Amino acid sequence: MPMNLTEKVAALPLSPGVYLMKDSLGHIIYVGKAKQLRKRVQSYFYNSKGHSPKVNRLVSNIRDLEYRVTDTEFEAFMLECQLIKEIKPMYNKKMKNPLAYTYITIRNDTAYRQLEVGYDPGQAENSLSFGPFTSRSTVERAVQGIKECQKILCSSPHAQRTLCLNHSLGLCIGMCGGGEALEKYNGIIDRIIALLNGEDTGILEDLERRMDEAAERYDFEAAAKYRDYVGAVQSLLQKEKVTRFTSENQNIVVLEPVNEQLLKLILIKGSRILFRAKLETGHPDMAQLQAGIQSAIAETFTQLTPEPPEAVNRHKIDEAQIIYSYLKSNSGSYILVPQELLHPEHQSSLRGAVRELLENYFGL
Repeated sequence: MPMNLTEKVAALPLSPGVYLMKDSLGHIIYVGKAKQLRKRVQSYFYNSKGHSPKVNRLVSNIRDLEYRVTDTEFEAFMLECQLIKEIKPMYNKKMKNPLAYTYITIRNDTAYRQLEVGYDPGQAENSLSFGPFTSRSTVERAVQGIKECQKILCSSPHAQRTLCLNHSLGLCIGMCGGGEALEKYNGIIDRIIALLNGEDTGILEDLERRMDEAAERYDFEAAAKYRDYVGAVQSLLQKEKVTRFTSENQNIVVLEPVNEQLLKLILIKGSRILFRAKLETGHPDMAQLQAGIQSAIAETFTQLTPEPPEAVNRHKIDEAQIIYSYLKSNSGSYILVPQELLHPEHQSSLRGAVRELLENYFGL
């Protein structure tokens, strides 16, 4: 590592922020975020045996860096996402999966409903699609696990009244032959739709039960296979929650600690940060703090002009994933503010919501 870069790394603060790696021409080739800048950046240059080939190639091209400090880790995550969108650094692209999105589609234009994986949402009439998902391999593994567990791995999916080869192997319940098996199959497809809608986790529980049964009979290979299927389905459900969360475009109020004397108020619409401010908490006047937060909420969210819904793309999913994961963590407190709570006649309800937010933050 060049001497001036060594000195820069050693001088980095132990605070949240974003680092921008540069090559010999001064081009930004990678953007990353950190809870503690110095420790994170140092990790690139030490213990390289644990690095992947992609990371080693990145490190071999780093000649300089700059950084931007943020008040909180959450802001570092959001700033990283914004800078990647603006700069499009070479190694951020290389360290991601291909840019194509993957969808799960339930097709209704075939002899009987089909569960398919593809790069486009279903265009067929009355078809039902879920996604976009950013990892095709995860989607394919999840769908394979569901089909195998439910015994709907039909080898002749377009056949009618003729049993397929997989039926004789015990992999297909025989919906290709019609009759009661087709009725049972339609019930399974309904359960899969309920799973992807977040309404019924019975299919996931079936997979977990098969994993446990394999482990009990010491069939560790089968147990590992079902464990992978379970992980893939759980990842799928998480991504589907994030996609729905993104499309709902909610008003989000976040309180995050900066230090013992300060907190950060962050107001978000969907995945856009609209407002942020530091508030003193050393000797808080709770009534004054509550009034200030309520006023900021009312002014920020009521002044927005309605915008047409944006397409859900990879960048929005990345932003939503950051926000969704943060809200589900325990590092701060948050509330979702329904639009109707912003109307003057509902100010008492908004006041109650803000009071509850502060009580959760201070553990009262």
